[in-house]
Amino acid sequence: MSKPLRKVVFPVAGLGTRFLPATKVVAKEMLPVLDKPLIQYAVDEAVDAGADTLIFVTNRYKHAIADYFDKAYELEAKLQEKGKAELLALVQGTLPRHVRAIFVTQPEALGLGHAVLCAKPVVGDEPFGVVLPDDLLWNGTGKGALRQMTELAEAQQAGVIAVEEVPHDETDKYGIVDATPVDERSASIRYMVEKPKPADAPSNLAVVGRYVLPGRIFHLLEQTTPGAGGEIQLTDAIEALLKEQGKVLAYRFEGIRFDCGNKAGLVRATMHMAMQDPKLAPTVRAFLDQL
Repeated sequence: MSKPLRKVVFPVAGLGTRFLPATKVVAKEMLPVLDKPLIQYAVDEAVDAGADTLIFVTNRYKHAIADYFDKAYELEAKLQEKGKAELLALVQGTLPRHVRAIFVTQPEALGLGHAVLCAKPVVGDEPFGVVLPDDLLWNGTGKGALRQMTELAEAQQAGVIAVEEVPHDETDKYGIVDATPVDERSASIRYMVEKPKPADAPSNLAVVGRYVLPGRIFHLLEQTTPGAGGEIQLTDAIEALLKEQGKVLAYRFEGIRFDCGNKAGLVRATMHMAMQDPKLAPTVRAFLDQL
């Protein structure tokens, strides 16, 4: 992990069936939280962490994300013509000029590990981040979660996985880590268990959608035996990395997580962001009072 993090992988090939019928035509990553799609929050977090190369692992049918980050010539020309500089800056600011977006196709839905492996030709042997846009991690005006993790990874020369404490009766929804505390927020992982029953869970520290990993993980993914449905699990490769290098850290990030992979989480995220907006907050409070 001696090199700085420059590349971040976004696995975005999923079909978003929980949001049908909307996701029949709109990629779930393009669902808005107020006036920004989920993918924009994820990209902003990656750029905040120092990334200048963003790799979107998508499927052959999803074009909306590429269109979103592409230049909108006609729209920009009209906004410029009408003197709407603020709106023009918003449209042009989806991706900073120094950042490039690369799109890689995942030919089959064969698990998160397979999606990450599809990015190998672009990432090479560098350390890189993985961001799952379904998890919106928000830290207000502070450092984003991925930046926090990147700084820890560089300082400790280790892979870092974001974790969050969840209710014990919900451990069967997550990958769970057994870890030895290092300091207030980080812990050294001993092992990981995928979706254990509450009675069998070693802790309530659940893996959430952020990873900082060495390029070595690609070799381990290639050696990983596919599980149910032929899927390659990223968790299995991280377990192999742990056995090989002996050090992968779990990190309890500063901030709040919204699971926007379901309707309730998306609603919570929207309400939270509305309450952060001085113009919208009074409207939201008044509406809630009426209810």
